[in-house]
Amino acid sequence: MFYIGYLVWEYPTNRLLQRLPLAKWSSFNIIAWGATLCCMAATSNFAGAVAVRFFLGLFEAAVTPGFALFTSQWYTKEEQGLRTGIWFSFNGFAQIFGGLVAYGISVGVKKHGAAIEAWKIVFLAIGLLTVAIGFIFLYFMPDNQLNAKFLKPHERLMAIERIRKNQQGVGNKHFKMYQLMEAVTDPMTWAFVFYALVADIPNGGISNFFSQLIVSFGYTPDESLLYGTPGGAVEVVALIVCGYLGDKYGHRILISISGLLIAMLGMILIVALPLSNNNGRLAGYYLTQASPTAFVMILSLISSNIAGYTKKTTVAAMYLVAYCVGNIIGPQTFRPSDAPRYKPAEITIIVCYGVCAIDVAFIYWYYRRMNKKNEAIRAAPGYKKLERQEFLDLTDRENHEFVYAL
Repeated sequence: MFYIGYLVWEYPTNRLLQRLPLAKWSSFNIIAWGATLCCMAATSNFAGAVAVRFFLGLFEAAVTPGFALFTSQWYTKEEQGLRTGIWFSFNGFAQIFGGLVAYGISVGVKKHGAAIEAWKIVFLAIGLLTVAIGFIFLYFMPDNQLNAKFLKPHERLMAIERIRKNQQGVGNKHFKMYQLMEAVTDPMTWAFVFYALVADIPNGGISNFFSQLIVSFGYTPDESLLYGTPGGAVEVVALIVCGYLGDKYGHRILISISGLLIAMLGMILIVALPLSNNNGRLAGYYLTQASPTAFVMILSLISSNIAGYTKKTTVAAMYLVAYCVGNIIGPQTFRPSDAPRYKPAEITIIVCYGVCAIDVAFIYWYYRRMNKKNEAIRAAPGYKKLERQEFLDLTDRENHEFVYAL
């Protein structure tokens, strides 16, 4: 139900991200998400839990596209791969922190008792922490460079000038139908959507069943909370290293494939090793947590390579709708009749990783081809650049000065 709420609200919240002050709408959703998570502690039946999960998805729908917009506003194309990797890597930090907190609370309540159940304490603790962070975000984060309280007037102009070469300006509040139509007819939009759909079938399966997987390796439910945390560390390292190397060498697309290959190796270990080899299969699970590198790389491409504010928000919405659909499909591959190995689901995951690697290679080929095409247009006799073209809210396909990040 979480992903149903996310899916239903993804496009409307992207329109609101364009229409409303970016930082304030993002902050509202962070605060509302934390408050909603606290409500989970008050649920007493399945219907209440389902309702809370729906609204958690609804409020989370704004966070990833909002952060992608912040990245495109504040950083040059050459900086965006690493920056996107850094903020997305906090999913890994959350896995580490959440696992340790949940383990500590579970063990502590069993030893010393508590007025309420351990799971309620977990939801209240993390929910209240999120609310506090949301208010901090609201206070410090500006909507754009022009109302950044931590910058002097001349520094605000410098912050805008440094992103001139992005050819994207700093945002536009007006909905433009032609940009929406370009978004839905651009081959790269569908390459992104296809990637999100296929890549998040494994994500939906592993993220929903990782505790069961670890228990199937021979560990207790409490131990599964603790042993799941190194997977978060693998995600953090993979995202930051790939982001750094991609920006340094100018090939973030190809470098991101390494995470998929590492994740594929991990799943092969889980499939191939005997059930008795708990440590080896657990190591395989940790390797699968490198898989988000290409997903995050495409998020950075939405920041870098999709120009025109209406087009950018539309592509981001379509990408994340596909992400939701993949996460809904994923758990269905883990059938109870396949326990404890879940081999059909695991083979499906391996195939998905391979298909995703091919899709990423296609994205690289296509953008390289488009750069050569734009270069030829610029070199043609009679070509003229428009005045202040960098800030006209043109799409990447109508602006021949645009250079796609690779």
